[in-house]
Amino acid sequence: MEFPPYLATMPMHAITELHGEPGLLARFRLELPAFAAADRDRLTAALDLAAELHRDDRRSREPYLNHLLRVAIRMMHHYQVRDVDVIVAGLLHDAVEDHPRELAGAQASDPTAAALATLADRFGTRVARLVGAVTNPVYDPDRDPHVQYREHVAASLDREPWARVIKISDFTDNGVGVVYAVGPKVARSAAKYRPLVPVFRDLIARPDTPLSAPVKRHIFAQLDLAEERFSAILDHPN
Repeated sequence: MEFPPYLATMPMHAITELHGEPGLLARFRLELPAFAAADRDRLTAALDLAAELHRDDRRSREPYLNHLLRVAIRMMHHYQVRDVDVIVAGLLHDAVEDHPRELAGAQASDPTAAALATLADRFGTRVARLVGAVTNPVYDPDRDPHVQYREHVAASLDREPWARVIKISDFTDNGVGVVYAVGPKVARSAAKYRPLVPVFRDLIARPDTPLSAPVKRHIFAQLDLAEERFSAILDHPN
């Protein structure tokens, strides 16, 4: 498939709409020359594993891998992340939550712990720790799941600065990108993510969040845009 020479300048959801998964894969590969050969091999291995685990998963109208690619590309391009462990963890950030038994084996008594151990064996303990930090726990069925989600995000990211970087890229794709969802999911997602905006503002503003000042300003602008979109969806639905 031929892609335009300006692919690297296109917004990622525009690439998604016009060129689909092949376009996002090509966009991902445009970032790889910035990394050493061994690092490129690790990134490719993580991408291959993500593609295998999520091969049958869908997000509304698209393959789930598109979301993972956008999360990783955003970190590499917009956030200027060159820490390969962080990008690998970004590609695999939903692997343990969504496919623990595929990673751990069907007989594992604790699939989440075993899946994280598998990632540690394949990509290192730091990658596994970062994925663990952004993996949702089992929630109390008697409490509001959205409240528990916010509590988990605030507590887990409080102690893992690099996990904040992964999660804000994930949030941007889900929150700012809520307008690309369809049907009832639009309002459900907006209601879920809107209360997280101040949480992320606080986390990203912290001095130990390992991003440059210009990148933080970019993220704050994205959070502003998310708030505008949530308001349009929830406060002015007609």
